[in-house]
Amino acid sequence: MRRFATATGMALALAGAGPAAGAVTWREASSQSAAWYAGAEARAIADAVLAYQTPSGGWPKNHDMTRPPAPAEFTEADVTAPTLDNGATHTQIRFLARVATAQPDVRSEAAVARGIDYLLAAQYPNGGWPQFYPLRPGYSVHITFNDGAMIGALTVLRGVARGRAPYAFVDAERRARAAEAVARGIACILRCQIVVDGARTAWCAQHDEITFEPVPARAYEHESLSGLESVGIVRFLMGEPRPSPEIVAAIRAAVAWFERAKLTGLRVEDIPAPALPHGRDRRVVSDPQAPPLWARFYEIGTNRPMFGGRDTVIRHALAEVEPERRSGYRWYTDEPAELLARDYPAWAAKWQGSAR
Repeated sequence: MRRFATATGMALALAGAGPAAGAVTWREASSQSAAWYAGAEARAIADAVLAYQTPSGGWPKNHDMTRPPAPAEFTEADVTAPTLDNGATHTQIRFLARVATAQPDVRSEAAVARGIDYLLAAQYPNGGWPQFYPLRPGYSVHITFNDGAMIGALTVLRGVARGRAPYAFVDAERRARAAEAVARGIACILRCQIVVDGARTAWCAQHDEITFEPVPARAYEHESLSGLESVGIVRFLMGEPRPSPEIVAAIRAAVAWFERAKLTGLRVEDIPAPALPHGRDRRVVSDPQAPPLWARFYEIGTNRPMFGGRDTVIRHALAEVEPERRSGYRWYTDEPAELLARDYPAWAAKWQGSAR
């Protein structure tokens, strides 16, 4: 595969150019100061990121992008599987755009443009995004909110459409296409919001790409209301500069659902367990002083927290899940707390005269 060989050759040529051990990690690379993106460390990481970009314009997941890929690490399977899963592609575009803004470079700018084209090509006509593009068989073809996949793509494209830093160098034609993609994406989000007894609630981690209905993914990820992914969706909608009445109504309905789904008096704790796969076990204990929590998944219609293992059986207590999944998955979250306490009140004060 000629283009794969070229990418690998670039990776080998860059070997040794990555930052020293103990420097900025890939997880940290998207949240540095503006000055850092103008420096040598950012340039070295950008060179490594460029080596991972696939011929389609997207990036594979689960790689340390701070160092150039070795041939054994960046395989042909990676080249043929660019994705939005686990932060892939939209994170690389955002990072390269910041570097290209701080230290203009035609290679980084071209990679950002190719990445934007990938996002635009991957979007379904109905506005949603699959987890992988080109499409792969299985649940990944569904509209994917899981782990912020679709919201990550939309956030990049909204930044591109606005033409501000770090995307000011992007051409007008791509900015216009990005704006259209964002509009379709918002329409898809509104179509996917789950209605229970006539009231809008939240979203599932994935929705059918044709019917918009909530659907399962992995064996332990059932159709449900998501207490985690829905936070990112609401925050994205709140970022609209001129929200329509439909957007305002969707936000308010989701916030009301978060209030109803709040879990109090519970605390999740990890217990050392060297014999278990993750080296720990996890349990839920009673604690009247604990801050509120939300389950990752709620049963649609009852708001009962849902848990599961690799046997596909739905359970309603974390203790009933096998240890490997019990400790190896994020079953609870506190992210809605900041949304309710800070973000939503600030947004509501601005838009209090809009549709209720």
